[in-house]
Amino acid sequence: MRKFVAALITGTLLTACASTEQNSAEQGTAVTLYKAQMISGAKPAENTEKVHSTNHNDEFVIQISQPSLTAYLPDAANRSDKAVIICPGGGYFGLSMLKEGQQVAQRFAQNGISAFVLKYRMPSDTWMEDKSVGPLQDVQQAIAQVKSQAADWGINPQKVGIMGFSAGGHLAASAATHYDNPVNHGYSAHQVKPNFQILVYPVISMQPLITHKGSRTNLLGENPTGEQIDRFSNELNVSETAPPAFIVHSTDDVVVPVANALVYYRALVDNQVPALLTILPDGNHGYGMRHPIDWFEQLLNWLETQ
Repeated sequence: MRKFVAALITGTLLTACASTEQNSAEQGTAVTLYKAQMISGAKPAENTEKVHSTNHNDEFVIQISQPSLTAYLPDAANRSDKAVIICPGGGYFGLSMLKEGQQVAQRFAQNGISAFVLKYRMPSDTWMEDKSVGPLQDVQQAIAQVKSQAADWGINPQKVGIMGFSAGGHLAASAATHYDNPVNHGYSAHQVKPNFQILVYPVISMQPLITHKGSRTNLLGENPTGEQIDRFSNELNVSETAPPAFIVHSTDDVVVPVANALVYYRALVDNQVPALLTILPDGNHGYGMRHPIDWFEQLLNWLETQ
């Protein structure tokens, strides 16, 4: 109604509103992630972020010391009440911001689903007191922030999910299994719990035989304790209250073994958590949505049931 009245008064205002919505869906709009300057447990640090490479029609960003959140919002007339927070992958060394971030968010927006790309901090002793929990802080903060502002975006705060690729999949699974003990002070489990989880060729386990060693070393260091390994092996932390899961992995993945998806799926089933697992016959690793099989279409169908 407000847009209709504006159109009667002036066509310029209506055009501006439409342009703003189009920009948000295609280029994204910055969302304040942390309201305070200082993040709990963070050390003072300059913004060291830089683009490491632009190969394969992608943008790989490293040395991320300051997190950010970017919203891709569909046209209000076609917007559903669901939202997805996307965690790109990169072995906890960097982030694949285009093929596992922006392009994914744009496709969600094209299908009426609000999407938020999280540029989470890379684990580092330089800007974190405990680098193992820094990324988890950022993803829990993002979930809480989107839920708190849900009404502004036409989102149901009970329909805010998390999505992650590769090491971003580990972070997303961590959000889906560690919500009972929020790492950010002042939040309840309800505020930081995702309502569903989407994991694409995810790192799940820190156990030596199946983990992605680079992700484990970057997150936990060269010589993690057994307690650290178990804490961040998400298959060991699934409970019956975990959110429903959609998982995609490839049989021939030589970077992150498909065993990661399999052990997590088994843990979900054992705890009676609804889960859909798709094992692609090939594709190896890191294809994003650029696989001959359009697994994303299956994801959209699954989301309609959530």
